[in-house]
Amino acid sequence: MDVSLLAWGAVLVAILAMLAVDLFLHRDAHEIPVREAATWTGIWVAIGVVAGGVIWAVYGAEFGQQYFAGYVIEKSLAVDNVFVWAIIFSYFAVPRQYQHRVLFLGVVGALVFRAIFIAAGSALIASFAWVLYIFALFLVWTGWKMWRTRDAHIDPSTSKIVAWWRRRVPSTDEYHGQKLWIRKNGKRLATPLLLVLVMIEVTDIIFAVDSIPAVFAVTSEPFLVFASNAFAILGLRAMYFLLADLMHRFVYLKAGLSFVLIWVGIKMFLVVDIVKIPTWVSLVVVTSIITGSIVLSLRATRGQDPPAAEIDAAPVDLAERSADGSGSPSADHPDAVGTAPTADPAESTPQGRG
Repeated sequence: MDVSLLAWGAVLVAILAMLAVDLFLHRDAHEIPVREAATWTGIWVAIGVVAGGVIWAVYGAEFGQQYFAGYVIEKSLAVDNVFVWAIIFSYFAVPRQYQHRVLFLGVVGALVFRAIFIAAGSALIASFAWVLYIFALFLVWTGWKMWRTRDAHIDPSTSKIVAWWRRRVPSTDEYHGQKLWIRKNGKRLATPLLLVLVMIEVTDIIFAVDSIPAVFAVTSEPFLVFASNAFAILGLRAMYFLLADLMHRFVYLKAGLSFVLIWVGIKMFLVVDIVKIPTWVSLVVVTSIITGSIVLSLRATRGQDPPAAEIDAAPVDLAERSADGSGSPSADHPDAVGTAPTADPAESTPQGRG
């Protein structure tokens, strides 16, 4: 696939333009209602589909299918991020009207880091073909690990990042609007919102480690990997506000995502030496797995009431959480972000990718 600089430039300009429009329309802090979130989710999905249509028309059906396969994989895996964001926002009691700004900055950071990862992955594959075996093994292992920990969710109270931050970074325990930094008594202090942004960026980087190799399993073209990633994650903010109150319904989604990772890992193995699986087959398999896990989840939780809301509508004081030592990591949870098990899949929320 011969991608011109003009095509790269067009995608980058489109991304920057959409970010600018989104920032302008949400420049004032406000709570995003479900109807607005649903409208924006539809707009972002439509933009991603149009981008795929253009790629299909310009570069042909094969590359169009590769884009859509990458888009569906990334969009599916990114849903997991949405649930993790909800846990982080709940733990830090982030007022709803400030959440969009944090997610906007988080998505901008995600685009930058993913561009770096994609460039590095492309260079490795071009120089060392055997790297594909490592990617494939990693995807299968990650899928298996996700399956084993499908009833677990992240626990920020055990996070090493949170513990380090509270020891090292001068901070205030109160929110000050959408500010990340404030100056108090001549001293610059970080607000809790900055720590929330750091946590969101770190979790996205962790998730990108498996989602980007998964897209490489369906296409080795860097342009398609980046375009599918970018257009998939641009709509995550709207998707969060649409799905945040429905997390308790998606009890089998994490299991479905684990099967997706195992499938793309196996596909990558087969592509290297044995047989090339048509792109449309991967697209059908991934779509069927995700659709099936969502349908089964909604049927299993039909009539279930959502859990009591944990996210406060007004700024709160986090001093008590800092003082009681809950930010320190425990010996049982050595992860950087932290995980906590849940006993019953029907009562758990599918959080994190292990």
